[in-house]
Amino acid sequence: MSNNQIPREEGIDNTLPLLKEGYEFIMNRKRNFNSNIFETRIMGKKSVCMSGRDAAQVFYDPHLFQREGAAPNRLVQTLFGENGVQTLDGEAHRHRKEMHMSIMNDESVKKFKDIAVQYWEKALDQWNKKEDIVLYDEVKEMLCKIACTWAGVLVDEDEIKWLTKELSEMFEGAGTVGLNHWKGRNAQNNVEKWMAELVEKIRDGKLIPPEDTALHKFAWYRDKEGDLLDTSIVVVEMLNIYRPIVAISVYVAFVAHALIQHPDEIDKVKNADKKYAYMFVDEVRRFYPFFPFIAAKVKEDFTFRDYKVEKGSLAFLDIYGTNHDENLWLYPEEFNPNRFADQGNDRFSFIPQGGGEYITGHRCAGEQLTIEMMMVSLDYLVNHMEYEVPEQDLSFEMNEFPSIPNSGIILRNVDRKLAH
Repeated sequence: MSNNQIPREEGIDNTLPLLKEGYEFIMNRKRNFNSNIFETRIMGKKSVCMSGRDAAQVFYDPHLFQREGAAPNRLVQTLFGENGVQTLDGEAHRHRKEMHMSIMNDESVKKFKDIAVQYWEKALDQWNKKEDIVLYDEVKEMLCKIACTWAGVLVDEDEIKWLTKELSEMFEGAGTVGLNHWKGRNAQNNVEKWMAELVEKIRDGKLIPPEDTALHKFAWYRDKEGDLLDTSIVVVEMLNIYRPIVAISVYVAFVAHALIQHPDEIDKVKNADKKYAYMFVDEVRRFYPFFPFIAAKVKEDFTFRDYKVEKGSLAFLDIYGTNHDENLWLYPEEFNPNRFADQGNDRFSFIPQGGGEYITGHRCAGEQLTIEMMMVSLDYLVNHMEYEVPEQDLSFEMNEFPSIPNSGIILRNVDRKLAH
């Protein structure tokens, strides 16, 4: 075990610089220290920040890190939920993750994609009646409808608008302080109550969702002892389906942003094979900010880059910075889908939604749904729609979590593209 001291940032607490610098906080210090690991203080706690492929590889080693007790309480309250799968470790995590992955088979993912196409078609019928649309807002509501249909509960139009608003406030308020954070917490409470009533109706036989849906499977899922999950757990895990699906709207907005900022990509996507579309989607996920970093606690002392990392330390893995690491990516600040032409299946270099394995690790269970929704959206934006892009504020802030284009992506005179 090395006795070298990890580079340490001065100051009693560096939460304010974190809020000011946002996604680039860890990356900036990594460059200043010329080190992929450094120590700082976040929210009053000694914290070890790590970046790069090697950091991701050790961070997803279940022998070295645990998730229980690591995530800041404000994220648990608005983003993960009490006792949600992201906060578990070991056998409990594996068992719960298997429940999530049981609805992520090929057939279920195809069903999700088919539903997404149906709602894009319906959206076009509505959008061509309006002069302008704000794509981000429209897609949030579309994704809420997709989530409800795919997960097993149909709700009326008024309820969709309410649910979209509440789910949006949960993930849009997750990284904030003050009023927006409390709006997110209130939204979490409201949706949990709504979801608990659905679960009780299912268990009382008053509501019977299709057997292949998340709502049915989760309501009747049994824990390791063979008992039905507590209603509160089912609610938390259902929200871990609904909320992230609606949050894909952030990525869809960035798909449109990339097409607007790089118009030469439109013909490339249109004329190339499907592989290029996947490369484009992966580059959007790499290039644009989504998750800034994730937290874990160190389970055992270990050595990283000749530095001793002590048991009990709070650690943050730099998601954004790893996806922009100049040692992993050539010209990382350039948008270039071709970088994925020869990219292998490395689960620790490209980590927009976490790294490692799905079942045994903490990689996002819904990553494939994200990719498919982005693929469908890209197809419609390039091949099935005509629209104008009026002058607007396309910038996005690097100190807002999540970061969203300031204009929400305004499209004007949307219409179907006529087949030639």
